[in-house]
Amino acid sequence: MLLAIDAGNTNIVFALHDENKIIHKWRISSADSRTADEYMVWLSQLLNFENLDASVINGAIIATVVPQTLFPLQLLCRRYFKCEALVVGSENVSLNVNVKLPNPAEVGADRLVNAVAAHKRYGGPMVIIDFGTATTFDVIDDKGDYHGGVIAPGVNLSVEALSMAAAKLPRVAVEKPENVIGNSTISAIQSGIFYGYLSMVEGMVERITKEYGGPMKVLATGGLAPLFNEASAIIEYVDQELTTYGLFEIYTANTEK
Repeated sequence: MLLAIDAGNTNIVFALHDENKIIHKWRISSADSRTADEYMVWLSQLLNFENLDASVINGAIIATVVPQTLFPLQLLCRRYFKCEALVVGSENVSLNVNVKLPNPAEVGADRLVNAVAAHKRYGGPMVIIDFGTATTFDVIDDKGDYHGGVIAPGVNLSVEALSMAAAKLPRVAVEKPENVIGNSTISAIQSGIFYGYLSMVEGMVERITKEYGGPMKVLATGGLAPLFNEASAIIEYVDQELTTYGLFEIYTANTEK
């Protein structure tokens, strides 16, 4: 089985793949001070719950936007799974994506993995919206080439910043309020967050499409993608397994090659 590791700013996702199917998926909060042994203590317990042990894992791939996590995750794979993990962004790992930017190394590994998966599953041209720690918009053409995108503060990050900066404003859950005009402080904040971000998303897609010069598919991923999909007609696809599927595709293409 393949262990696909997606290390983000907020969480690290460990997904166990078997023949292109996600068998199990686990999540742990990101912490750049964790050691390989600490990861294994946590992961071995979860494997035990599923009546599995480390011997079922014979391959691994890592994508990380937190550089400090890379070495302990690589060591985890070497020490406990007896394999050398492929690392997205390293010179020996091909993504089969042309990055049409002056400095391709600037693009986060997760965004390129999403581009690979989105083109493979849905084709292009496409705008990929990822509701993560940051809300990102990534543009791929009909060949799957990456043309850049947009980075905005994530929804939960904005909620946290508002609560920290304004002493009298409470921290609220991100959900769709019944009305745009709030009749209480909480409903007013929820409206500002939800409808504010919805307007931003729809406005950015409109501007991106206009600048691109033709119709584009729109795909959303990330934890809040279903919530915003319910309120917007512009989102055509929701795929919360996009990154893990992309990691599987990259691993398969590189090992077969």
